[in-house]
Amino acid sequence: MDIDRTGLADFLRTCREALQPEDVGLPRGQRRRTSGLRREEVAALSHMSADYYARLERRRGPQPSEGMVAAIAQGLHLSLDQRDHLFRLAGHHPPARGAESQHVGPGILRILDRLDDTPAEVVTELGETLRQTRMGIALLGDASVRTGPGRSLGHRWFTDPGSRSLYHPDDHGYLSRVWASGLREVIALRGPRSRAAALAEDLLARSEEFRQVWATHEVGVRPRPVKRFVHPEVGLLELQCQTLSDPQQSHSLLVYTAVPGSESHEKLQLLSVVSVP
Repeated sequence: MDIDRTGLADFLRTCREALQPEDVGLPRGQRRRTSGLRREEVAALSHMSADYYARLERRRGPQPSEGMVAAIAQGLHLSLDQRDHLFRLAGHHPPARGAESQHVGPGILRILDRLDDTPAEVVTELGETLRQTRMGIALLGDASVRTGPGRSLGHRWFTDPGSRSLYHPDDHGYLSRVWASGLREVIALRGPRSRAAALAEDLLARSEEFRQVWATHEVGVRPRPVKRFVHPEVGLLELQCQTLSDPQQSHSLLVYTAVPGSESHEKLQLLSVVSVP
């Protein structure tokens, strides 16, 4: 497919001008003259240089890679139809939808953008974190540095002992059952050629504990309503986890809260302070 530079530039400009700062969790500020977001704001949201993005709107520069297009689509909070259109204008075939998609829907993103002072993350059905709030990173660590199968918490749980240190030791056995049970259910849903099936095959080859838990054929083991974290800076946290699902993309928004007035609530407030860059 060939890039449509004019169509790409016009579409990017239209989408950018339709967004307001508050739509993406940014302060409006004073003396704003642009009708929507500034180019540099979209570039920051898309994790690229302002110059690179500006050249696309000016019909210049090299053809953006699929990764760059995906980042822009996410930064502009595009719907799936808009994302697919953007990919075609940039000269690429749109990526898969549904369970295989890494694109977070705009509705979930709008909620996430308003939760900066709350630990929250968007995860796939395989436990891969796609987006985090600032407090989500402070609580759970920066998921953006993880690659390959290790992006899945379930995979790390059975292959990287250090990944368990954030969770209360008394919960480890139960969480192993939760991960194995959930993975088995996803495989039944997606089929033997799915990424879930490949993940299970890898874990069967690498983890004796996983082999033992997998052999029980348990299903329906659900996470407990209160999660106990052992944070290296603030210690024990008992947090309730609320879940909002996007069935179209098979993504879930997880929001972690503490009971007001509790010790965990005070520790979350402390974490918000000590985690400021």
